Amino acid sequence: MKLDKLLEYQAEDNRLRKIEEEIKSSEDYKKYAQANRFMSGAQEKLDAMDRRAGELKALLEEINRRDEEITNEIAEYNDLEEMIKDGGDIGYYEKNVRALSDKLRAVKAELNKLTGEIKAAGEEYKKFREQTISMQKQRKEYKEKYEAVRASRTEEAEKIKKNLLAIEKDIPANILEKYKAKSKERIFPIFVPLTNGGCVCGMNFPLAQQSTLSGGNVIECEHCRRFVYNK
Repeated sequence: MKLDKLLEYQAEDNRLRKIEEEIKSSEDYKKYAQANRFMSGAQEKLDAMDRRAGELKALLEEINRRDEEITNEIAEYNDLEEMIKDGGDIGYYEKNVRALSDKLRAVKAELNKLTGEIKAAGEEYKKFREQTISMQKQRKEYKEKYEAVRASRTEEAEKIKKNLLAIEKDIPANILEKYKAKSKERIFPIFVPLTNGGCVCGMNFPLAQQSTLSGGNVIECEHCRRFVYNK
């Protein structure tokens, strides 16, 4: 295996990586990515808000029903004097009215609290929806700008990709497969020189293992999984 081809491949790959890094470090890409992240969870949050609105509406209907029910019960005592004349127990009636009045006050307090929650939820929904619409516009705007930046580097990137394909022909398939797997794992550089009898990560190799590096061979580091070569 020709070591120079491995290093040439890595150098070309590094050039391609730098182009991608430069594109993704642009403000246009950052704003596009930010809008994308926001939008990826926006619909889920809006759906959750819709569900909560439904729950609050159901609670409001239930409290209003209870309010009406208690109000009607209290109304039954409007003719209290007539009921007493007919032999009713005034103490019993007054006790019932007080109990119903206490229930009604509790329901009214619950109703006021829920009304406040509904108002706050409505304001939050409106604010988030406006933010969502704004982010949709931002995503579209910065996606176009980001794609324009990417397009400006396409010719350069494609030329590098062609060089990589040409070099691949001189690299053993098993080494190339491992290289690409490590690249996906964001290990880079993948080919590193033998340094003080070991890998750049600090892993040392026995002398017998170091001796196998002659002729352009490489050792796969057990610690960081890079390929180590001897200059």
